[in-house]
Order: sequence, then structure tokens, then C-alpha cells
Amino acid sequence: MASQLLALHDRLLAHFGPQGWWPGETPFEVMVGAVLTQNTSWANVSRAIAALRDHDLLSLPALAAMPVAELAGWIRPAGYFNQKALRLKGLIAAINQEYGGDLAALFATGTPELRAWLLARKGIGPETADSILLYAAGKPVFVVDAYTHRILSRHRLTPEESSYHELQELFMDGLPEDVALFNEFHALLVACGKDFCRKSRPRCDGCPLQGWPE
Repeated sequence: MASQLLALHDRLLAHFGPQGWWPGETPFEVMVGAVLTQNTSWANVSRAIAALRDHDLLSLPALAAMPVAELAGWIRPAGYFNQKALRLKGLIAAINQEYGGDLAALFATGTPELRAWLLARKGIGPETADSILLYAAGKPVFVVDAYTHRILSRHRLTPEESSYHELQELFMDGLPEDVALFNEFHALLVACGKDFCRKSRPRCDGCPLQGWPE
């Protein structure tokens, strides 16, 4: 499986090139984006992020001091803004309470402990937690999403009913423990899923994975 996964990565990289993902300027911005991108497109999230950044509000102290209703207004483009505002405020409050508002101290926590801590926050599921771990904290954790599941199951590398944990384990066991590799691989799977391996009416012609594995 390791050789198949690396071959998959190489095919996608040859077609799409390096993705430069996650497009955040700071770890805190990445964390905010990971929460906002739940159930919406990145285009919508980027509008909300830009609004906060342009008004010098994209910092932990600024969002901590902001009322929930005001934050909801700023992140409205990301959808489900009331719910996401509550989730962000809860996450930020926990960081302030348990780590004195110090992200470096939070990210210095061991990976299993930090993942459990994130999952204990209301509204933070495995994909969001793992996105924060990989892209904000720089931990070697593979992020699984709907694109990953779709691509692997359609190419018969994993059963359709595979769980998040099973898919993640496939990558974690089959690849070197490398943050940069996990980062790029996940981004390439997203690119392929968006451009070719769509949920409905997939564009198989011209897909870099057409006919793969041989």
C-alpha cells in the first residue's frame, strides 16, 4: 500500500504541481480558517478571513474581546455564522483559560493529547482538529476529508464504508511521518476532488488518475 500511496501522490503532484496549502499568514489564522471552512467553500471562508484581517481583528486577543454577535457579523460570508462564532469563541476561551492565550504553549502539547483536547471542544470534529494539528501546529497528522474518501474508494484502494479513522490509519501507516508530505498530499487530493473526482458527474476524462492503478 505504501508504494501505491506514493505513486498516487507523485501522479497528482506531476499534474497539479505544489499547492502551497494552507493559505494562512499565521497559525491563528489557520486555526480560524479550519473552523470556518466547515460545510462551506474556501472562497466563502477567504472573504470572512479577509474582512477580519483588513480591520486588524484577526488575532486571538481581538476575537476574545469581541461579542459573539459581532463576530458572527464579520464571518457571515462563511455561512452558519452564528454557530461558527460560538465555536470560535469557545475554542478561544479554552485557549485563554488553559494556556494563557499562548498558542505556542498549546501547540507544544504532545500530538495525541492535543488532538484529544481539540476534539473535546464543542463543534470541533476529527477533520477540523486534524487540520489544526497539521497546518497550524505542524504535527504529522494526515487530514482526511470527503475528497480523500471518494478518490480512494472509487479507485478501489479502500471500501466505500471506510471510517475516518480507517482512512487516516491507511495514510499514517503507509507513509513516512512527514509534515510536508502530509500537507502536500492532502492538498493534492483536494485539488483532484474539486477538479475531477466530483461527487456527481465526475470528470474522468483527463483526470491524472484515469486508469490508475494499472
